Amino acid sequence: MSSSHPAQHSSTPPRTDPTAAGPRSALVSSSPAATSAGLALLRVVLAVVMIAHGAQKVFTFTLDGTASSFADMGVPAAGVAGPALAVFELVGGVVLLLGLGTRLVAALNAAAMVGALVIVHLEAGFFAADGGYELVLVLAAASAALVLTGPGAWSVDALVARRSSRR
Repeated sequence: MSSSHPAQHSSTPPRTDPTAAGPRSALVSSSPAATSAGLALLRVVLAVVMIAHGAQKVFTFTLDGTASSFADMGVPAAGVAGPALAVFELVGGVVLLLGLGTRLVAALNAAAMVGALVIVHLEAGFFAADGGYELVLVLAAASAALVLTGPGAWSVDALVARRSSRR
């Protein structure tokens, strides 16, 4: 019979638990601060890419030029879709940068990128240098990840949630 107290054994994770402390734990677990940092990094980088592409469409190509380009690529309702996407990428990117309405912006961006993949880039193959879907696939996946996880603790969304839970 063991001389140690049974409660000690129940609070100690078994050695086979991959999240238990040890050399492998860093490979399979994460601290809340690291998770927040990772989500913030993902959100900020995605936002910067959205802002850059939106600004390019609005200010460099112009809304009319973007609509014309979308029409040339065979995008349905290009006169509406092109300018709408341009403004969405610019404004949505700024909002996403702040972490405000993260899941909604990310869901809309994921849908837009899947549309771009299917309508424009799929037939060109994988590599972006050849006009392929590589970049829009990554942007769709990053957006989907934010839809699934939310913005993380370092966001306006989280700040609003914390304040509303105190009431």
